Amino acid sequence: MKRADAGFWRGRRVLVTGHTGFKGGWLALRLAALGAEATGLALDPPTNPSLFALAGVGEALADRRGDIRDAGAMTAAIAAARPQVVFHLAAQPLVRAGLAEPIGTLETNVMGTAVVLEALRGAGAAAIVVVTSDKVYRNDERGHAFAEDDPLGGADPYSGSKSAAEMVARLYRESFGLPVATARAGNVVGGGDFAADRLLPDVWRARAAGAPLVLRRPAATRPWGHVLDVIEGYLLFAEALAAGDAPAALNFGPAADAPALSVLETAEIFAEALGGRLDWRGEPAPFAEKSELAIDSAAARAALGWSERLPGAAGVRAAARWYARLAAGDDMATLSRAAAHAGLEAAA
Repeated sequence: MKRADAGFWRGRRVLVTGHTGFKGGWLALRLAALGAEATGLALDPPTNPSLFALAGVGEALADRRGDIRDAGAMTAAIAAARPQVVFHLAAQPLVRAGLAEPIGTLETNVMGTAVVLEALRGAGAAAIVVVTSDKVYRNDERGHAFAEDDPLGGADPYSGSKSAAEMVARLYRESFGLPVATARAGNVVGGGDFAADRLLPDVWRARAAGAPLVLRRPAATRPWGHVLDVIEGYLLFAEALAAGDAPAALNFGPAADAPALSVLETAEIFAEALGGRLDWRGEPAPFAEKSELAIDSAAARAALGWSERLPGAAGVRAAARWYARLAAGDDMATLSRAAAHAGLEAAA
């Protein structure tokens, strides 16, 4: 796998929105390992426990708190950071939360993105990577792996808001000349995710409570990817964008010949890696969910030389090692920083 160029990142000024979250936290740790001068802008960590606290993410960059919908907060953060590269990850990231609070989800994911990009006009950034989702595509569930030029159109508030964020990015790229591109990753797994209604944290919590895991669609398939592989793709994307040699959007997902892992298979792999069998029960989904989702990442592989070091089941087992070390009382800040330095979660 091609790695991020430390020579490019060393001393480079970077702004990360959403650094208190799961992916944003790992990105901050990786940027620190590469020698970047990073600033983060985000709300307080969305969960307790959090990767932010356990891994000492706040020590890896200049930690600023604020809402991306607040133009004043964005302008102040940009003035302080003077970013050469921007990664916009701050978002409302959950499907069920989007259904419960559609207006808030649209405000954050659509107008929040617009506020970020508006504040960056004239700021001189050479690369702006807006992170959206594998769910931006109009999913007809015909077994088609979506490529970057397929029609967009998510059908629920979260997916739709991310589709709309794609349009906002395009607007600012084509109308105002911002060097902005969008990154569409699959379902991301890794140590330090404690969000509600995400598979691996749900398995972790069910085991801790001695209760069966509730699965809404055990046979559903998703394009799983390990967090450190995905953020390495984001870094490579930013490098190419800064060089003026990058497409407007790229998918980051499993290789075309990778076996599709179902929700149940993924949960079983995770539970077994933690040292036990999965105890689960089915429950009808309280909202409509797609049973199939796949994305075609051939363009990222060709344009960036990107590929995974922890594909499929290997990434799920790597995530399990992180949670197992947490349960053992290990120093998760030291372990996580070492993993970020290597770009690969440390083995147990």
